[in-house]
Amino acid sequence: MQNVLDLYASQPFWFWLALGVALLAIEAALSTEWLLWPAVAAGVVAVLTAVGLRFGFWGEAGMFAALTIVLTLASNRLVKRVNPDGAPDINDRDARLIGQRARVVEAFVDGRGRVFVSGAEWAAEISGEAPPVGESVIVESAVGPALKVRAV
Repeated sequence: MQNVLDLYASQPFWFWLALGVALLAIEAALSTEWLLWPAVAAGVVAVLTAVGLRFGFWGEAGMFAALTIVLTLASNRLVKRVNPDGAPDINDRDARLIGQRARVVEAFVDGRGRVFVSGAEWAAEISGEAPPVGESVIVESAVGPALKVRAV
């Protein structure tokens, strides 16, 4: 512990910055979703020490802990508001498309055509009567690189 305190005493900014970068590197490597906010908290403490606000090691460690808790709880609350339980994973693009309205951009021939949804053009399959170009369809599922759609 004395080595850590000696390192801190000589370079408090670099100590907190190194801790933040190490936490961020672990988060990037493992994608735990829990180390991002402690990394940000360490960065905030590093900036505070860089501008000359010194609270001593234990004061800054307490500030780091408090910021970590506050940032983690705030981000957890934000994620729940933006992506409530039951909603598809925000990283699962195909699952997010299900139920969305798409615009037909290439006429369906033999049940196959192209639609535009969520900022991209997709190959699509439809059963039954297909709407003309410019009309809307609803995405029912994603099968590989194609979407299964139905008329509105």
